[in-house]
Amino acid sequence: MAILSYRGYEGTAEIDEERLVCRGKILFINDLVTYEAGDPKNLQKEFIAAVEDYLETCKEIGKEPQKPLRGQFNVRIPPELHKAAVLRAAKDGVSLNELVTRAIDAFVHVRTDINHNVQVTITAQEESMKTLISSSAVGQHWERVANVQ
Repeated sequence: MAILSYRGYEGTAEIDEERLVCRGKILFINDLVTYEAGDPKNLQKEFIAAVEDYLETCKEIGKEPQKPLRGQFNVRIPPELHKAAVLRAAKDGVSLNELVTRAIDAFVHVRTDINHNVQVTITAQEESMKTLISSSAVGQHWERVANVQ
């Protein structure tokens, strides 16, 4: 499913095959706000219009528009993991909230397209210079790739 974005709101982009229209709804708010268009290229325009209409309607009726996602949620985890997380936070000198924020950020923003290879050159008086490589994919495995005299 595609996600549309505008003014801090996100919405879905779906195809209704029975009615042969594109449709969606604003995500992450309790109010139900939907939109539709006859073709995909007009769906973004209808989404923007729906967000603007939602904001204007809230203003007219004196209601505060809902903000998508407050940044607060409940998570249930095993007690052993909870204890381990609290201990790690204490060791790192941060709050449990900061620890969880860092962990989620690392998980969400992981870069799987990066390959970390490090080349190290070691020079010893009695030996020739050796160039070694290590791949994080195989841990601390070192491999000799060249001898330089």
